[in-house]
Amino acid sequence: MSLVIDYSNGVFEAVPSGETVGTITGNATLDLTSGNLFNHTPSANVTFVFNNPPTTGSAYDMTLKVVGANVATGYDLANASYDNKDFSPSEDTNVHDIAFKDDGTKLYVVGSQNDKVYQYSLSTAYDISTASYDSKSFLVSSQSTLPTGLSFKTDGTRMFIFDFTNSIVYQYNLSTAWDVSTASYSNTSFTLSGGTDGFDLDFSTDGTKFIVTFRGTGDKVVLYNLSTAWDISTASFGSEKNVNAQTGTFPAGGTLNADGTKMFVANYSTKDIYQYSLSTAFDLSTASYDSVSFQITSLFSNPSQMSLAFNSDGTKMYSVAGGGNRITQYSTSSSALATIAWPSSVKWAGGTAPSAPANGEKDVYNFFTLDGGTTYYGFQAGDAMA
Repeated sequence: MSLVIDYSNGVFEAVPSGETVGTITGNATLDLTSGNLFNHTPSANVTFVFNNPPTTGSAYDMTLKVVGANVATGYDLANASYDNKDFSPSEDTNVHDIAFKDDGTKLYVVGSQNDKVYQYSLSTAYDISTASYDSKSFLVSSQSTLPTGLSFKTDGTRMFIFDFTNSIVYQYNLSTAWDVSTASYSNTSFTLSGGTDGFDLDFSTDGTKFIVTFRGTGDKVVLYNLSTAWDISTASFGSEKNVNAQTGTFPAGGTLNADGTKMFVANYSTKDIYQYSLSTAFDLSTASYDSVSFQITSLFSNPSQMSLAFNSDGTKMYSVAGGGNRITQYSTSSSALATIAWPSSVKWAGGTAPSAPANGEKDVYNFFTLDGGTTYYGFQAGDAMA
């Protein structure tokens, strides 16, 4: 037998000869070629992936030990709180929308006083109070004289501007990723047919969808599909949601969570933010109000418009007040037991997957396959192990 020291639990475990401790990468991807004994304590909700299965027709078995953990969950508007952090850009007095670099170390602001996009550095990622101007900007007035929406491709090589007056999205290329001073208009645009007086521009992370919130026609949020990711010329109408019942005639900013199952819409008159659930991801026609809202009245006197943004995991939210020229930061996270999802190829004893282990509890699972990984048979071998 070999001896494995499990430092995370302070115990010694004997591993039978012939078993090898395997490697887990990313969220929870098991490299089956690296071993057949795996240990994992989640730092977020887990979706296990069994990677590099055995050769077709081969048998294989493995053991997975999971220690339950409480983790932060984002997009929790019901428990939102003000961080006492804000930022008021001095470069423009009528800020409309913001965007972040994918790692949260850069902030981009679009304003209609000078019709420019401004670039800032954050010394602490996603901490709006640490922003400082990079002395870099880009003028969009040749295309838009009232820019109210801003978004970036996830690799920073493309930028998009929404024009309030003409309901047009314009596309720009950046020769140096995330350096807005290197932007140039790509002579590509798309005229939106969903409404008028639009605010806020929010793309899905894969670039195949974006939404705009319209105040002037229908008081609604409209989603558009792109047949070619990040190519605005391939956009077409997808779905919409009328939010008048919550926002009245003043919806002014909307955004989706990363997986498209939650939508958040701001009302710039009452300064309320409303939460919706989508029963079908990214299909706004399936959105229903969650009876969850968050009011930020005390933080803005009389904004002419609002837009919303979240950080990459939804644990921070940002509100932008046009006219008030102020960006404010909120915590939108709560602690909950990490959930576990298993590959669809796993067939469980009794037909039901076991629940995730409680915080600090260790559960042991065994899996085996007889057909090279097409089907895995799983069962819980131990519950609340010492």
